[in-house]
Amino acid sequence: MPNGHEDGKPATAQAKAEEVEAAGFTPSVEKIVQPAAADAPAVERYIVRVGLWPFKQRAEADKVVKQLKEFDIRARTDFIGDDGLETTGPWNMNVLMVNPRVFKGSFKTSIGASIATGETPSEMSKLTGAIAGVNGGFFNIHTSKAIKGDPMGISVVGGKLLSEAVPGRSGLIIKGRKVKITELKTVVTAIPADGAKTEVQGVNRAAAPDELVLYTEEFGIDTAADGGTEIVVDAQGKVVKVRQAGGAVPPGSYVLHGSGIMADWLAEHAAETSTMKLDTKVIDLRTQRAVPLTPDTYVMGGGVGLIRNGRIRITAHADGHDSVNMMLRRHPRTLAGVTKSGGLILAAVDGRNPGVTVGASMVEAAQLMRWLGAKQAINLDGGGSTAMVIGDKVVNRPSDGIERTVGDGLFITP
Repeated sequence: MPNGHEDGKPATAQAKAEEVEAAGFTPSVEKIVQPAAADAPAVERYIVRVGLWPFKQRAEADKVVKQLKEFDIRARTDFIGDDGLETTGPWNMNVLMVNPRVFKGSFKTSIGASIATGETPSEMSKLTGAIAGVNGGFFNIHTSKAIKGDPMGISVVGGKLLSEAVPGRSGLIIKGRKVKITELKTVVTAIPADGAKTEVQGVNRAAAPDELVLYTEEFGIDTAADGGTEIVVDAQGKVVKVRQAGGAVPPGSYVLHGSGIMADWLAEHAAETSTMKLDTKVIDLRTQRAVPLTPDTYVMGGGVGLIRNGRIRITAHADGHDSVNMMLRRHPRTLAGVTKSGGLILAAVDGRNPGVTVGASMVEAAQLMRWLGAKQAINLDGGGSTAMVIGDKVVNRPSDGIERTVGDGLFITP
């Protein structure tokens, strides 16, 4: 079904329908309701559609899309099973459940060999020596190709902060066999010898103008040569080098990269042979307490909170996903939950495969995790990223046809 999406307002949809009709096609204007979230109201939206064909006749729909584009009308072929309205499926999903009474291993996250490059979940699983696992949180698809593995949210691996939090978004705190789902923020402060401390805005990502960004050795590639200033700090907190931006992060060291006014700040407060300290805090916003960053601490940013204290509570607005596409439309989904007894539930719902598996809306994902017994649950990255591995073998069917390179993963280890 050729489908035209605009801003969703009735007047816009009607104007688009008239444009389609003038091009010689018969349009229909359909109302859809974006479900209410815990922090966002339900919203009525409207779309314009042309024609309806069985899936086996998709080529006919594709032909109409091409014809519409010849009239400068944006369109795409759509499968109505993805709409998010009532359906009987079919669904194909893989579920892992860990019994805390008998499981003697632990849970870990991984960013693979480096932040910048990214790896597939099966590669991360092999590197971690895992029994099983899934892909992790969202990662930045809009950044430079050189740093395609940049997580879009918090990452702590083995007690070390590798990516800052998006303040207030949901995530997983992992310590040994215990998993907690909560909202998080990070605070990183650079403290030079003269005490003129300042905030570090980012960790292992591209620097925006006038930002101070921390790069650890896990970044994996040279920092950007963007005209800024950098300092290299060794394990004892000594500034061993002041340099123009662009270079490797030496093993056992970190780099502070300043652009614009923060380059000036580094020049003023961080001379060679002086000292620099970093104060790193991960704050659990439900308790307002700092999370101890011990070697067995792992933290992963998710996408959307789904269940809180046994009740469906979708935090789509706070987590940046209150749209028709993310809430109502069906997609492959990767989900993580915690039971009342502390057990871990991981689910990979396959989608985008008409007649075989339709995926899940955000509401359906929450309902599924509640049905599986989760008292707390979170939505991780989905779509083409959704993958579940046993050992280092993929057991679901990723919608891209192959396993995708992702930013991080969550793993069950012996």
